[in-house]
Amino acid sequence: MGGMDIALVTETFPPEINGVAMTLGRLADGLRRRGHRLHLVRPRQLSDGAPTQTDELSETGNETGNETFSETLATGLPIPGYAGLRFGLPATHALLRAWRAARPDIVHIATEGPLGWSALRAARKLGLPVSSSFHTNFHAYSSHYGIGWLRSPINGYLRSFHNRTDATLVPTRDLARSLGAEGFKQLRVVSRGVDTQLFNPGHRSTALRARWGADNTTLVVSYVGRLAAEKNLDLVTLAFDAIRRVRPDARMVFVGDGPKKSALAARHPEHIFAGMRRGDDLAAHYASTDIFLFPSLTETFGNVTLEALASGLGVIAYDHAAAGELIESGRNGLLAPAGDAAAFIEAATTLACNPQHLARMRVRAATRAAAHDWEYIHDAFAGVLEEIARVQPWRDHAQGLLAIAPD
Repeated sequence: MGGMDIALVTETFPPEINGVAMTLGRLADGLRRRGHRLHLVRPRQLSDGAPTQTDELSETGNETGNETFSETLATGLPIPGYAGLRFGLPATHALLRAWRAARPDIVHIATEGPLGWSALRAARKLGLPVSSSFHTNFHAYSSHYGIGWLRSPINGYLRSFHNRTDATLVPTRDLARSLGAEGFKQLRVVSRGVDTQLFNPGHRSTALRARWGADNTTLVVSYVGRLAAEKNLDLVTLAFDAIRRVRPDARMVFVGDGPKKSALAARHPEHIFAGMRRGDDLAAHYASTDIFLFPSLTETFGNVTLEALASGLGVIAYDHAAAGELIESGRNGLLAPAGDAAAFIEAATTLACNPQHLARMRVRAATRAAAHDWEYIHDAFAGVLEEIARVQPWRDHAQGLLAIAPD
């Protein structure tokens, strides 16, 4: 079909820095380059400033003047534990007015908060095709924030939400199997991509390594991502302690920010905390290290795993999410059974002791990641949305005929 009018509803979007925002920013660009028109619905963030008397309607319509892109800013409130980010309040009536005035071909809902729920209600009331994405394991996160008792109701809400859409996009086959076993329906696998022009071994910097106190022979170990409880950072430090016992000169670099940064830095002043990095600077921080430790079990995908592979690092991770799909253990990375901390630590020390094996593994890692260039992912994502937008109206029409057909 020709170019579509797509409404994208999300709690987070660039320039915010997190895996969901960066993924959606990439996907949005890919849709626009393929001739589709995008209407973004998101919460007003602090960086947008306060609404004025003259732009009060920006909560339901804030056109940018770009023919392929417009946006609506909904009222937002702070998200606990995520400084600088806000979730959107329900906007059902405003979305009904907006989508009646300019009917989209499909509504894609990326996040399941109050704004997403209201978008789902509005789209269903108008008979619009609706797709969704499963980006964040909120039910898995709950145990790390003292609300493990909410796991079952959270999972029930997520299942109810996604099963009301025409398809739920998930990034891995393993997640599709897991959610399917929990009663999620109409799951479609669309993986995540990586910018191989940005993340590649060519960004390795001897000057940056020198600032870390490392020369060409020093083993530099890294973690990139949010410094938060759900990322299992204690295992990163335990694994690095084991590495230091066999490679005393090794250095540990943490890239990212989050609520655990201060405490982690206070306990480990010997490590390097590089803070948040972007663009070429982030790419250099990846490529200038040698081994990447990522023991998180709360990821739906884990974009950083793919970025680390593309940067030519020896990745050690649990057999979970992106790592489980992309790593052939022993060839282009090392996998430990999910939750087996001892095996994770053993993999880290084994790789640290074998520089020749590490060198071969790093070459294969970059080659493996090249198959996940964003252009392939853009084609797959656009194809799924086009299929739903084309098929769903006919399915609804057929169901309506069946409902009124005589016995």
